[in-house]
Amino acid sequence: MKILMIGDTGAVGTAAAAALRGRGHQVIGASRSSEPAIDTSDTASVQAFFAAATERGDRYDAIAVAAGGAPFKPLAELVPEDFSAAIGHKGIGQIAVVQAGVDLLLDGGSFTLVSGILSTHPVPDGLAATTANAVVDSFVKAAAGAMPRGIRINAVSPTALLESWPEYGPAFPGFTPVPGTEVGSAYVRSIEGIETGRVITVW
Repeated sequence: MKILMIGDTGAVGTAAAAALRGRGHQVIGASRSSEPAIDTSDTASVQAFFAAATERGDRYDAIAVAAGGAPFKPLAELVPEDFSAAIGHKGIGQIAVVQAGVDLLLDGGSFTLVSGILSTHPVPDGLAATTANAVVDSFVKAAAGAMPRGIRINAVSPTALLESWPEYGPAFPGFTPVPGTEVGSAYVRSIEGIETGRVITVW
């Protein structure tokens, strides 16, 4: 398969791309530092990226996303702009990928988005991330029935990765990290399988 992986340079994206390449797929990485670049926090960037891809005649069997961030702060310190940033980057940004990329998918292709464990199991300073992840999960469930031409859509919802635990572990008290290989397998399941409208949990 020819797979576009948005956010291939982060921990989740690196694991997903490695798993897919290991199964013989052609993975094309795209990020804020690639050429052409794509930034899911900026819908204009998403639209420009896919407009250029359309002009080139690019077509994909699957489009996967492993990008999106959110501020971690106590509730008392969060301001509306923090929620806007989280929902815009991880929620609206991924929705924009689906809307802009659907015509570049081959019949029967798939989208795989990324959410996270915090949509179900929140942590003290992760309220903005919880909200953004819930947006992604809800969108995937609702959008599955609206996809044309047999296109599927799922989300991979990982806990913190073992590879990122030194950096993110303190924000996840009592949680158990998972190795990136497990997250990579979830992307394989979404892309090679037949499920749609599913939130594939990895925790």
